[in-house]
Amino acid sequence: MNITPRVAAVHDMSGLGRCSLAVILPVLSAMGAQCCPMQTAYLSAHTAFPASDESAFYDLTAAMAQTIRHWKELKVSFDAVYSGFLGSARQISLLSEGIDTFRQKDTLVLVDPVMGDNGKLYRTYTPEMCRRMAKLAEKADLITPNVTEAAILLGEDLRDMPRDENAFRDWLVRLSRNGRRSVVITGVSLASGQVGAGVLCRESGGIGFFMDSEEPGCFSGTGDLFAAVLLGALLRGENLADASKRAVAFVRRCAAYTIKLGAPVLDGVNFESQLRHLIV
Repeated sequence: MNITPRVAAVHDMSGLGRCSLAVILPVLSAMGAQCCPMQTAYLSAHTAFPASDESAFYDLTAAMAQTIRHWKELKVSFDAVYSGFLGSARQISLLSEGIDTFRQKDTLVLVDPVMGDNGKLYRTYTPEMCRRMAKLAEKADLITPNVTEAAILLGEDLRDMPRDENAFRDWLVRLSRNGRRSVVITGVSLASGQVGAGVLCRESGGIGFFMDSEEPGCFSGTGDLFAAVLLGALLRGENLADASKRAVAFVRRCAAYTIKLGAPVLDGVNFESQLRHLIV
């Protein structure tokens, strides 16, 4: 479609903290794609930082709608549409319309259904928004939920997560909607000290699990980092299994390097100096 793969990246931006567009822009650029942001919100710092009366949060729903209209007027085409955090039911509806507007035969639609983590729904998410996110995900070629978000999409009890490969296989098949979309579940652990992803590819029908060493610490933004590397690899022609392996290994590399540096966990993983490993 485009000489350089072009990605419409529908995400928020935080001034402090390595997450969302602060991660996605440099990663996709390093991997040879043009990243075209459509911001859903601006935050002065990501939500793991302490909030105060001085915290900045700007809802950019109106800007999203205007951006979609302008891009449509310009007849722009995208090789991928990639969405993450959406802050309201209206934003979810806007993106659904945007996918219909910009999708062409070869456009890859990746929906990262950002709704919760660690067995809990994010405080900004309502049951209605979760239902709308599930409907949005039906339009995706590929979804990348974490284990908590996978449970939400399936209507499973958040206190009763899968513990073995067979249970995760069942979830992957159900999330694929009978093979109509590919699925990558992140944060999967099948053994102590190991963490990675469970993958179902709609083209091959294959299921695989790709693990790496689990580094100590809980870092914000690793889901964004994973999905950006995954998408960048897919746009370079890698299959879903190889792209997933690459993303798992890169997130682990960045986490280990951050711990080695003794850098603040709150800032997220130190990925900038590791981008050279993504350039081919």
